[in-house]
Amino acid sequence: MPLLHLSPPPHRLFLVGGRRRRLLLPAAPRYSRICIRAAAAAEAYGLPFPPERALHHLELAAAAAAVERACSLCIDVKRTLLSGDKKILEKNDQTPVTVADFGVQALISLELQQSFPSIPLVAEEDSASLRSSNTDDNSSNVLVESISSAVADKVSNANSLLTHDDVLRAIDRGGKNAVSFDSNPATYWVLDPIDGTKGFLGGDDALYVVGLALVVNEKVVAGVMGCPNWSNATIASRKEDSSAAQLDRGILMIAHVGCGTWSRHLFVDIGQFTTAQSTWNRCLVDSCSVVHMARFCIPDSQTWNMIPLSVLFNSTMDESNPRDSWDHAVGVICVQEAGGQISDWSGKPLDLAADLTGRRDIYPSGGVLVTNGALHGKLVEMISENHK
Repeated sequence: MPLLHLSPPPHRLFLVGGRRRRLLLPAAPRYSRICIRAAAAAEAYGLPFPPERALHHLELAAAAAAVERACSLCIDVKRTLLSGDKKILEKNDQTPVTVADFGVQALISLELQQSFPSIPLVAEEDSASLRSSNTDDNSSNVLVESISSAVADKVSNANSLLTHDDVLRAIDRGGKNAVSFDSNPATYWVLDPIDGTKGFLGGDDALYVVGLALVVNEKVVAGVMGCPNWSNATIASRKEDSSAAQLDRGILMIAHVGCGTWSRHLFVDIGQFTTAQSTWNRCLVDSCSVVHMARFCIPDSQTWNMIPLSVLFNSTMDESNPRDSWDHAVGVICVQEAGGQISDWSGKPLDLAADLTGRRDIYPSGGVLVTNGALHGKLVEMISENHK
């Protein structure tokens, strides 16, 4: 797609004392070139708030469209995981990675590169395990072919031929050696292709999330979470709305700084993508302010338990142990814009710039604390008391 160049003229000439002098104008704004494709996508996608309220509405619309395509890819891959083809690898840290993990990263990388080619991507995977996989039985080629096929079925630019090398390069665009930052403020995407791969490989009710966030000047300003396996009937039962109690699955959640957190039904059929703003619902945290009445959600299910929160904070953790930025970035904006609060266990905000070079690691003291805001100060005090 052609790019519209909006940069100002590089200089102007002035007569000073009979001599011409060149006056250099300030550098162009952050986006000197705006992709027409991104603007068109934002207009068509139908965000639940007017664009004049959202500085990064173009990026958010592109991210939401990409994540929705990625969720569709996940559903298709999950249906075929039990086939005879090799579609699962084990990484060096003994965690599983699937065609869907690689496919989601490649697909979102390709989609974002079309719309915002100048914004780098920080993501979980790279192609090293694919390239180094034992090829005696041609398993690596089978895996790469499966990934390429899955991506080709969902990519928006379907008219272009997608080679294996294209897919591997798209994966590596988010890898650890793709970009080197410094101490200066930066703008970049953070992607967790599948948060909950074990859940993805597990039973039908296990949750997993495709998470994408935009970081500007070390602050998360927009984010999208796609949860293909979320049961919308669960939401309906909590609202006691029988008309909404449908046995369908999947939600898409978006957030933008100053505009709130919103969700709607996930359209896994790409042809169903909607522009109707009325399909979005505002997301707000609950108002619980009594610690002993607070609940937390078990990560691998949608079950709410009454386990005392104090039990959770009695364990000790290595404060020097880094956490992956992609595990938390999109959650930060979605929780905060819904009225919640996120910090480390000492109450300090998460420092996304702690890893000056790669922006891949964060170092929360003790752990990451996520609350509805009303409970946050009390829980920080509880943690402090337990660790004296």
